[in-house]
Amino acid sequence: MRTFKVIVEKHPDGYVAYPVGLKGAVVGEGGTYEEALADVQSAIRFHIETFGEEILPDSLL
Repeated sequence: MRTFKVIVEKHPDGYVAYPVGLKGAVVGEGGTYEEALADVQSAIRFHIETFGEEILPDSLL
């Protein structure tokens, strides 16, 4: 299991979350903090499955 640092920002119409250090654009969103975090976790898994481990920061290889 890998660990990613994720930034979650509160915006007027919900929350936006994104991981630090992954190559490419990975963003999650939701009406609550928890929804945004769950969405970005799903997006991270999809991104790695789609583009492979070369998108991971060197520190996670």
